[in-house]
Amino acid sequence: MVETEVQNEIILNVPLRKAKLSSRSRRADSAVNVLKTFVSKNTKTEMSKIWIDTTVNNRIWEKGKTKIPSKLTVKVVKLQDGTAEVLLP
Repeated sequence: MVETEVQNEIILNVPLRKAKLSSRSRRADSAVNVLKTFVSKNTKTEMSKIWIDTTVNNRIWEKGKTKIPSKLTVKVVKLQDGTAEVLLP
């Protein structure tokens, strides 16, 4: 990531409770989709241009795919080319 390409950075508290409505064996997969849609709505970016860091993915999958966290605090870095990176603060 080059510093000149950064457009803005925001910190978001993402509620993942909607993912708990899915079946128990697909909760972590649903949580990733909920995270992408939440970031997409708040940054006005397409879902295909959102990049999730491996540390965020590991935090979701930390206790397995059935026991996900109910919320997650992430830092979103929006770049000038329209992509958004989701990182842990």
